[in-house]
Amino acid sequence: MSEPNHSATPSTQPGTSTSNRLLGRGTWREARYVADLLRAETIGGAILLAAAVAALVWANSPWRDGYTALRDTVIGPHSLHLDLSLGTWAADGLLAVFFLVAGIELKREFVAGDLSDRRKAALPIAAAVCGVALPAILFVVTAMLMSRGDSASEVGGILRGWAIPTATDIAFALAVLAVIGTHLPSALRSFLLTLAVVDDLIAITIIAVFYTDTVNLLWLLAAVVPLAAWRLLLKRKITNPMLLAVPALLAWTFVHSSGVHATVAGVLLGLLVPVNREAEDDPDRHSLAERLEHKIRPFSAGVAVPVFAFFAAGVTVVGGGFGAALRDPAAIGVVVGLVVGKTVGVLGGTWAVARFTRAELDEDLAWTDVLGLSVLAGVGFTVSLLVGELAFGTGSARDDNVKLAVLCGSLIAALLATLVLRMRNRHYRLVEARETADRDHDGVPDVYETEGRLDPA
Repeated sequence: MSEPNHSATPSTQPGTSTSNRLLGRGTWREARYVADLLRAETIGGAILLAAAVAALVWANSPWRDGYTALRDTVIGPHSLHLDLSLGTWAADGLLAVFFLVAGIELKREFVAGDLSDRRKAALPIAAAVCGVALPAILFVVTAMLMSRGDSASEVGGILRGWAIPTATDIAFALAVLAVIGTHLPSALRSFLLTLAVVDDLIAITIIAVFYTDTVNLLWLLAAVVPLAAWRLLLKRKITNPMLLAVPALLAWTFVHSSGVHATVAGVLLGLLVPVNREAEDDPDRHSLAERLEHKIRPFSAGVAVPVFAFFAAGVTVVGGGFGAALRDPAAIGVVVGLVVGKTVGVLGGTWAVARFTRAELDEDLAWTDVLGLSVLAGVGFTVSLLVGELAFGTGSARDDNVKLAVLCGSLIAALLATLVLRMRNRHYRLVEARETADRDHDGVPDVYETEGRLDPA
């Protein structure tokens, strides 16, 4: 693979068209947004990792029964069908906050981000779709090959986990990228973020469609009322947390009672947040959606997701747990899907866009960069653990096996991505001085400016 040419940037090189460039440099506002989000997700990823490690240590200690008892403690009113275990409250309740943030990100991307431009959206959408389809296919193929001779009902039960290796955990992925990719171009981080946003949309659609057994339409229709109230409050710029919490909690309760997974309520609430494109495009203004996201994200990344991870990652490895996972077709299928499926899917989707649109990779980048990000997309955690619980039941033997597989597959993907991206990071360190030069001292790197003005590219 050839090295990128850094003699000139796409926006300044004479005679070079950037309309058919993949992963080109975005705007200065986008670069700042990615940098801010990278810092926030890196901290969240560290807390998430600490929570997962704490759960693993406790679940494999002599006091493991205490962990199980805590996770299975039931609280909540039975009359409202909300007498749930703490583990279920974390999966259904706290993860709804995570998906609320994901919904706001989706709305902002579709209205004012890369996904609002069909040409820019083609790449992350194709990469995300291929990065979901191929892991699912490899899971099914691997599981069927390993379960030959089993009964049809046994094979059917295993195949319920086909969606486990399809989701990328953006917090973990960005945390790894922050450590090993300090000098990588912002376009790569932006691509990973946009890819993860589309990935989340596909994941929540899969959960709503394929992991919903029965639907109570009356409860689902009742959820329309608090959703409309939420939208009305935000349209009138009412952002008092106490006022917004009322329709949000009612919407969550009604969706949960309908039989649809309650995290869907979080995505719906996020998609209903108004997005002002002019405010989003102005680097000196903060839109309502941006302010709301910044208020909710710290709780999501610092509390909601880590608490879910604590109750979901506590799988017992000692006493034969690891050996059982190695013999489980579902667990092996998860590892193959995350490590091989995600890599080939994301890389193949990106290559297909380049091949069929006759576009070229931006001259500042190399295909090795895309390979590294494709491997990194195999870091799955939050949504993968959630789908595993929905497929096999919280606390079941197979659920424990696939949890261990998610952890091992994510670790393998992170290590392989480190090998590739650290090599590229050393290369980009040599050109960082040019990328960050600000000779006119206006606070904006010169590479984002054209003749003294912000480059609108």
